[in-house]
Amino acid sequence: MNHNTLFTVQEATYELLRRLGLTTIFGNLGSTELPFLKNFPSDFQYVLALQEASAVAMADGFAQAAGTPALVNLHTFAGVGNGMGNISGAYMNKTPLIILGGNQTREMLVGDVYLTNVEETTLPKPWVKWSYQPVRAEDVPAAIMRAYAVALQPPAGPVFLSVPLDDWDKPALGSAVVRTVSTRVAPDPGRVKGFADKISSASNPVLIYGPDLEKAGGWDIGIRFAEKLQIPVLFSPFTERISFPVTHPQFQGSLPPAIGPLSKRLRGFDLAIVIGAQAFRYYPYVAGPYLPDGTELLQITADPNEAGTAFVGDSLLGDPQLALEALIDLVPDRPKRGWPSLRLPPLKISSDGEVLYADEAFSALDDSRPADTVLVTETTSNVTELLNAWGIAAPGS
Repeated sequence: MNHNTLFTVQEATYELLRRLGLTTIFGNLGSTELPFLKNFPSDFQYVLALQEASAVAMADGFAQAAGTPALVNLHTFAGVGNGMGNISGAYMNKTPLIILGGNQTREMLVGDVYLTNVEETTLPKPWVKWSYQPVRAEDVPAAIMRAYAVALQPPAGPVFLSVPLDDWDKPALGSAVVRTVSTRVAPDPGRVKGFADKISSASNPVLIYGPDLEKAGGWDIGIRFAEKLQIPVLFSPFTERISFPVTHPQFQGSLPPAIGPLSKRLRGFDLAIVIGAQAFRYYPYVAGPYLPDGTELLQITADPNEAGTAFVGDSLLGDPQLALEALIDLVPDRPKRGWPSLRLPPLKISSDGEVLYADEAFSALDDSRPADTVLVTETTSNVTELLNAWGIAAPGS
């Protein structure tokens, strides 16, 4: 910092972003963002989208692939509104995004003039973990540091910061303080022991793996845990990440996303162990009991909201990978058993060549894809067929 010249909020912010590794910015240019982006540093990269929804989506994918937060710069209320659909997606994905929204000049906010983001902190709710507009321009860098910390802490997710356009040229208080935060929560040992006792005494348990196990880096421990217990592995409904190889003999398919059918699928199991997932992500409504008679449920999640909103079962709050590492030595080895091949419905193949079935398309793509292909899917209605046809056998794919 040069003490002989004015050190601005903009300069302090870029200095902070550089130290945090946030040198890639996704956005769609608008007038309320121009003061932030002027004299753009040469060591930063701006990824231009043609619409704000695309900017948020690209940042979401970037953050998931890089394993770090991503920065999105959106226009005032119109741009934030355009991005809302994908902001909600990032919230459901638990993707750490820092969303900077522009706002009108502070001196004119009281008059609700053109481009004023009225009730700016309310607009992105409830799909952000934290929403704030600094009271003073000088507080912008510190607010970004807080946003970074909140976005990273479990459960990770998007945060929103509104910045009036004239804040960037105001004098800064100095360099922002850089802080680090924990990204993992260790489970309570006493609770782990109680869960281990229930798992050990169950006669016919089943594992239900969700997306947060893979996100936590638990792919390998998930396989070891399943193989030690020698019990079936199912996927939670509508999982956006795969936490167990679908080619593994213990994989027995995905749970349906409706109450009645899901309960029916769990018949015969006396204990359902949900790891890294909501219990459960239901849609549509199909009546029935949440669990079949004689079945108990244990849930391991790092998300307090998922623990609190579960319809049934006992929860253990903690990082899924750390929880399995704590549990694996507390449960007994079960005898090896043979696993029948997963009986999948027959592949639908068009007889006349005019109708292309989803199964047919997925199978053809799987046959021709390179081994390191990363699958991005929005085929919610056909996700069961997709998992059946697409042999996902590695994390992050």
